[in-house]
Amino acid sequence: MNTAIFAFNWAALLCMLAMLPAAFLTYRRSIHMYQLCSYQNPSYQKYLRENTAESFSVKRLLPVALMLVGCLWLWPVTLAGAALFVLVNPIKKGKKELVWTDRVKRLTVTALVIYLLLSLIDGLLLPLYIIGMPYILMALAKINAPIEKRISQWYVDDALRILKGNVDAGMKIIGITGSYGKTSTKYFLKELLSVKYNVYMTPGNYNTPLGVTRAVREGMKPTHDLFLCEMGARHVGDITELCEMVHPDMGIVTSIGPQHLETFGSFENIRNEKLALYRATKDKDGAFLNMDSPAIAEGSYDGKVTLYGSSEVCGYRGSDITVGAFGSAFTITTPEGETVAFKTRLLGRANVQNLIGAVAVANRMGIPMKSLVPAVRALESVPHRLQLLSGGGDTWYIDDAYNSNPEGSKVALETLSMCEGMTRIVVTPGMVELGEMESQLNAEMGTYAAGCVDYAVLVDAKRGEDIRRGLLEGGFAPEKIFLTDTLEKGLAFTRTIPGPKMILLLNDLPDHY
Repeated sequence: MNTAIFAFNWAALLCMLAMLPAAFLTYRRSIHMYQLCSYQNPSYQKYLRENTAESFSVKRLLPVALMLVGCLWLWPVTLAGAALFVLVNPIKKGKKELVWTDRVKRLTVTALVIYLLLSLIDGLLLPLYIIGMPYILMALAKINAPIEKRISQWYVDDALRILKGNVDAGMKIIGITGSYGKTSTKYFLKELLSVKYNVYMTPGNYNTPLGVTRAVREGMKPTHDLFLCEMGARHVGDITELCEMVHPDMGIVTSIGPQHLETFGSFENIRNEKLALYRATKDKDGAFLNMDSPAIAEGSYDGKVTLYGSSEVCGYRGSDITVGAFGSAFTITTPEGETVAFKTRLLGRANVQNLIGAVAVANRMGIPMKSLVPAVRALESVPHRLQLLSGGGDTWYIDDAYNSNPEGSKVALETLSMCEGMTRIVVTPGMVELGEMESQLNAEMGTYAAGCVDYAVLVDAKRGEDIRRGLLEGGFAPEKIFLTDTLEKGLAFTRTIPGPKMILLLNDLPDHY
């Protein structure tokens, strides 16, 4: 059978419909990964380079070859190839499922229109469209780019209108950024400020321009006194763009570390970008800087700046810090010399650092220190950030799955090391987006972990080997290292370890890693 079969006869229609499910499966997997890469072509291209089987595995190539043969000579072979493709390439359940946003729906319509056009031009193009979809998707995104830009700008303009109306009515905006700790600080600060104010914060990880736009449009009310705006950054200019968008009155920089080093290019770029929030607020209501972060402490600052942390230079200084397996205690001394003791169920020095910053801001906003004591005591752990969870019986988990940077990983391991009287187990796939330093930094994390844990469960072959090397260099016993390829197998191994145990879930990489 030749391609003339596709001169819109019944066989052509049958083959086109038969191949449509195969095309959809490939498209769905591709758009899922594209979404996890934040619709950014560089990140998605890197994913494709590291996952060539996404297009060129036998279970994809063989069915597509059958479809091509069928289009040329015998249409039932096309049907068999399409059926085989669907059978051996089922939809995979991801850690974070595909979200059918309006943007995804528009891109899906474009993909379908192109599929139909190709079927009218030459049926042989359809199998090629299916196998090439992971790469063709970027071209489809470019087709939609003008529409997406116009729609996004309308949403942004609407959010800016809402923001301006609230600011004109007296609402203050507090920006929060940092390589780690910004989300936890945001949650803590919302609870503390709510003692006196009606506070709205960006939910979850809505820390990009479009995320902030969505947060403003969907949740901001005229009755809000304060807006806590989390500001994330993966590229040079990201924080600057957010500052120009929301014009924060006050800013908090929680930490600066080598996170997203791959996309930033250098540590100095990261430092400069995070401090863009300081520069945007130092001549307004002021910036709050965590001096326990070495990259912040080494700088010099002017304008209206409040320093917090545990060093003597800090206006809000933490001391008498004790952390244990089930809570922490600390004391804060204010610039005026007032000293107040706090207790919290939150774990680890990192959470204490974040709390000192949150208390500093709340106190500067007019809330007495004594009023903050019960508010701090009542705080709950932020999901996936040093969150203490019961596993039943004598098994406990420290869920730090959202963490994926060297400084945060070190803090989490330090927290685990303090769980005396229990078998301490770390379960981790390692850290990503660290550029050329990724292997070295994962090995260094392993070396540090050697002094903090009793067992290490490594759930990624590539980064797991780097961590294993570091563990061994740190003198860790090789028989207490378990290397596997899935989190499920790793957790199953932890259940074979007897006695009371504390299990640190350190980092949980998304599906495109």
